[in-house]
Amino acid sequence: MMLSDRSPIVLDACCLLNISASGQFTSILESMPTQAVVTEVVRERELITLTCLQEQESQGKSNIIEFEQSIENELLVVVDFESEREEELFVNYVAEMKDDGESATLAIGVNRGWAIATDDKKAISFAKTESNSLKIFSTLDIIKNWADSNKVSQSQLREVLTAIRVQGRYIPHKNHPLLSWWEQSIQL
Repeated sequence: MMLSDRSPIVLDACCLLNISASGQFTSILESMPTQAVVTEVVRERELITLTCLQEQESQGKSNIIEFEQSIENELLVVVDFESEREEELFVNYVAEMKDDGESATLAIGVNRGWAIATDDKKAISFAKTESNSLKIFSTLDIIKNWADSNKVSQSQLREVLTAIRVQGRYIPHKNHPLLSWWEQSIQL
């Protein structure tokens, strides 16, 4: 599915981690045709996760700096709940999904009519039951958009996808619409 430029895209923690793991965080956010958004709940968790990764890898420190700079430069906008409805949706979604980040992402996406980006299969199937008009993107939609719009070389694309697989511990599920693109790009 092509990224649209109609509404902001609320990025879940899993997508943010994968984009961060790619080593091309800023470039990928810049390539998005619409505003990338993260909830305050995810921002807090993301900083904790990146801090833990920093202790494991030398790349972690630059990831935290890039993450914070992208917020300062408004490539990534942090939003919080703006209404009782969003807070109620969040509480209901947490009860159902047992995950604060995905629940906050979905509550804001559903209430504001914004697209979301997540790789979590449970969150995706739950989101589809909550709203049939909600646009749902994945890490691969965002990476493919970046690769296509920046005319990225095959070797750089393979490097980025490998970093996402290794550092982000991400592999698309067997029914992902971009699975063959991933497999072909990572093999080249």
